[in-house]
Amino acid sequence: MLAPQRQQAILELVRLNGGVKVVDLVRAFGVSDITVRRDLEVLAERGLLAKVHGGATAIGTGSTDEPGFAAKSMRQEEEKRAIARRAAVLVEPGSAVALSAGTTTYTLAHELAAVPGLTVVTNSVRVGDVFQRAGRPDQTVVLTGGERTPSDALVGPVAVAAIRRLNMDLLFLGVHGMSVRAGFTTPNMMEAETDRALVEAACRLVVLADHTKWGTVGISTIAELAEADVVVSDAGLPEEARQVLGEQAGELIVA
Repeated sequence: MLAPQRQQAILELVRLNGGVKVVDLVRAFGVSDITVRRDLEVLAERGLLAKVHGGATAIGTGSTDEPGFAAKSMRQEEEKRAIARRAAVLVEPGSAVALSAGTTTYTLAHELAAVPGLTVVTNSVRVGDVFQRAGRPDQTVVLTGGERTPSDALVGPVAVAAIRRLNMDLLFLGVHGMSVRAGFTTPNMMEAETDRALVEAACRLVVLADHTKWGTVGISTIAELAEADVVVSDAGLPEEARQVLGEQAGELIVA
């Protein structure tokens, strides 16, 4: 395969999945790591994708842009792990917890898979799979059902109806963005409705958001900043955000 043909194929994979990893491209095309990285550099210089650590993602343009799970999973990996480890401390054995869809909540799911006696409610196919693979007989996992989004969230009337019949101790909410004006937001309006149902069903709201989410605004608001009992972010969170969240949210934890 010639380089232009391979680069076009890579671009199609990025557009389809929202992102690609170098290791997967090396395996798919049977070329070296250096060759793949050179292809990504060429495509990035043409403005056709964005290079990130370990791969590339599609370039978003607005408040309705919704990257796929693969694309988001390659962003701020270290920060997400730190947030997940800190958030897991908030969970007691035997609790009923909800996890919304998202790559940070997915990372948290790996931390919680070892906690005994949990009842887990989620609208995320990926999160549900983490607990299913853990296979703990003392854990109960409730997957809401619903229509699947590019980020592997289950949303819509089926999901909302299932959630409204439940009561949870904690909700761990992943968000697309957070700002003073718009609060916690998502680029998917149906997902916002489903997430709002999760917020209403939980006694406490814990928002998980790395520093890049500050100032980002999705088209639909899930909750106001003041509705969060706890916000867990990372050390890259700017001082302005720390001040605002410290004043408006119940508690700000910087992992």
